[in-house]
Amino acid sequence: MNWKKAMIVAPMSATLLFTANGGIVSADTMEKPTVETAAVDLRSNLGQLLSEHAYLAIETMRNGAAGSEDFEASSAVLTANTEDLSAAIESVYGKEAGQAFKKMWSEHIGYFVDYVKATGNEDEDAKQKALDELSEYRADFSQFLENATEERLEADALAEGLQQHVNQLIGAFNSYVDGDYQQAYEQERKAINHMHMVAKGLSTAITDQFPDKFNNTMAVTPAGDLRADLNYLLSEHAGIAISAMQNGISEAPEFDASAKVLGQNTEDLSKAIASVYGDEAGEAFKKMWSEHVGYFVDYVNATANEDEEAQKEALTNLENYREDFSMFMEKATEGNVSADMLAKGLQQHVDQLIGSFESYADGNYDEAFTTAREAYGHMYGASKMLSSGIVMQFPDKFANDMPSDMPKTGFAPAEENNDMLIAWMVGISVFGLAAFAAIRKFRTNEK
Repeated sequence: MNWKKAMIVAPMSATLLFTANGGIVSADTMEKPTVETAAVDLRSNLGQLLSEHAYLAIETMRNGAAGSEDFEASSAVLTANTEDLSAAIESVYGKEAGQAFKKMWSEHIGYFVDYVKATGNEDEDAKQKALDELSEYRADFSQFLENATEERLEADALAEGLQQHVNQLIGAFNSYVDGDYQQAYEQERKAINHMHMVAKGLSTAITDQFPDKFNNTMAVTPAGDLRADLNYLLSEHAGIAISAMQNGISEAPEFDASAKVLGQNTEDLSKAIASVYGDEAGEAFKKMWSEHVGYFVDYVNATANEDEEAQKEALTNLENYREDFSMFMEKATEGNVSADMLAKGLQQHVDQLIGSFESYADGNYDEAFTTAREAYGHMYGASKMLSSGIVMQFPDKFANDMPSDMPKTGFAPAEENNDMLIAWMVGISVFGLAAFAAIRKFRTNEK
């Protein structure tokens, strides 16, 4: 079965940082809170690329350890991610800085690859050499960022954060090699979350350094936090779902672990509502979200069994979910999120995950991983739409009443996963009640 993409995604580097449009307003003239400012866009775009780096790096390291046929394809998209990140730095600091960033960033990826190769060769000396190279990179790169931001970020604090990044990727890889797949995927979640905190710190420093370039807006606001937290949870959902689907069709031993952390992502979304509104609301949300995840699993199983009827049934179930979920979101946000627009976005999400999976099952790994990048990035558009609708509906809940903090480093401890969820819970407090009411209305109408 061939699937056409709903749309062609423009190169991220071309529109990454300066997406000036009529929706961006300056802090001086802004009357209502909004998720669409130049500074929040920067934070979101950096969050996408940095967290995607962690996701793709871990996937590539696993593929290298397993000697799987998709290693080259995953390496290629990891390189594409580096190109986009380098273009982002260049767009702010100029060509020379962009090239310096690319060189250092590429080298640190190479050291991870060296560690993978050394592990495969059981060469302890080579493994230690790779770790030593990463340690030297850590110092050099931290100094580069301190200089670039004119000491708005401090090298010593940055170095600590970079060590955490190294520990997370090496830890996830070592756990995978040791067969502790659950620990490997839990470390991956921490690594992805960690890079969103990096984006928070880096975007804060850049917008403070170049306020005119970003219309004097702030990267850290209540509305910006809501968008960032939805970015994290929704993109992680897409990335881990694709991994789980690949593991399912290839009968990989880590399938159960990947499915479990996908369930943990669902739990985090559901707990964010249940913690504020009670178990009944959380369970209602969890049921709808879990069902659509299950339909993707059904499609994987049907494909493995070469059961075309079961494939069609899974797609029909996803179609029904798309319509129901879009409509209750429109009702929950009182029309600030259009059901038609959301339905189109959900269809694209389905097409991307199914398309990436089918390409993978057919052995077209380049296409599979290219589409996986598109699926990961697509969720940032979804979170922008949802967070924008929520903020427009309840502007008082997201009034810009807190200062733009200037962290010495964006590398907050990844163990503080719950901090992001708490911020998200506070941000969508009224939305949760409205969504729950809409869900119950749908359940009543179905009876």
